[in-house]
Amino acid sequence: MGSIDPGPYYLGSGEMAAPMTMVKRDLALVLTASLNAGVPLIIGSAGTAGARPHLEATVAVLREIACEKGLSFRLVTVKSDLHAEMVLTSLNKGELEPIGPMPEPSADDVINCQHIVGQCGTETLARALALDPDVVLAGRACDTAIFSVFPELLGYPVGLSLHMAKVIECTSLCCQPGGRDAMLATLDADGFTLESMNPACHATPASVAAHALYEQANPYEVEEPGGTLRLHGARYEAVDAHRTRVRGAEFVPRENPTLKIEGAAYVGSRVVLIAGVADPGLLTCLPEALAAVEEKVRTLLPGDWRVVPHIYGQGAVRTLPPEQFSSHEAGLVIEFLAHDADMAMTVASVFKQNLLHHAFPQRLTTAGNLAFCFTPPELAGREAYRFVLYHVMHNAPLDQIFQVEAQSIAPAWIQ
Repeated sequence: MGSIDPGPYYLGSGEMAAPMTMVKRDLALVLTASLNAGVPLIIGSAGTAGARPHLEATVAVLREIACEKGLSFRLVTVKSDLHAEMVLTSLNKGELEPIGPMPEPSADDVINCQHIVGQCGTETLARALALDPDVVLAGRACDTAIFSVFPELLGYPVGLSLHMAKVIECTSLCCQPGGRDAMLATLDADGFTLESMNPACHATPASVAAHALYEQANPYEVEEPGGTLRLHGARYEAVDAHRTRVRGAEFVPRENPTLKIEGAAYVGSRVVLIAGVADPGLLTCLPEALAAVEEKVRTLLPGDWRVVPHIYGQGAVRTLPPEQFSSHEAGLVIEFLAHDADMAMTVASVFKQNLLHHAFPQRLTTAGNLAFCFTPPELAGREAYRFVLYHVMHNAPLDQIFQVEAQSIAPAWIQ
């Protein structure tokens, strides 16, 4: 149901990324279909980031649907929230390992996280399924786990189950052309066959094999909570023009399962200024001009605020050498962050005025060196959050962290 792909805002704020209208529509479709088929429904990363507010909001939507459609079912929830104290204990023991270039958090950083979640794996979902649910609703969950837990419990090879899950959790992105249509995977003891539910999207050997590069630094080894999925021996064969057969993946279990944790902390209120620059002189000195204007504004508005400029055409997306800078036009997206919205808006407005009239070398006009898309050009950007925790926790007490609870859902007139 979700992930942290949309960034730290949703984990920090507790809000859903998807519009509630679409959340309710999609949940109603899968819930009624699963109940009619007598097949348990597993939902992972409830409400986008899987923290307590997301889980509670999703349970509320399921209750609404049950009431409106007259449905009754047994719901098992998996809470994925971690207390800061547990994270600090792990940090002090040297049992937190960053994923990528994450700085080591301080104790205050951890304590100031609005929400901290752990990404549950198949072992936790197996505990939930043991309670005989119609619906399992997990907080933050490993994407592959919600698809691989059933076949693993039924005795299918773990490597094949995980490889299949790794592909179908991204729907038809593994197809040519790629899309967002549902995928059907048919698994047996020797391999699995992939088929898109869209007849125009074809799972070809090349497109499925290429999917091993998706979100992976190493296309041959995929790290999962319980071990490593090894794709060195994976083979991809066309069944026909629409379907591909996959076999050969292996799983190497880890002696102690690891736990990925995520935590987001509040940074401040954000206001965004969007402008375009086409003046040749200003284009040659944009970073210097922005720094000079910031220095001037700080003399007018002292306080705790930040300016974060993004110069599109001069390296906003990736680092560019000066010879590749755009010489005809650049886009400015400038973030202003402060503890409260009024201060952020004030800084943005004063910065705008000073940038409009900033005296730079080769300036020909005293104004008009910026073009604004909107009026007013200062746009409220809601609150800003940052990832403090994007780490692997070793020796995590999984049974303590993931609380599994069962409840009955039914319309009020049935209860």
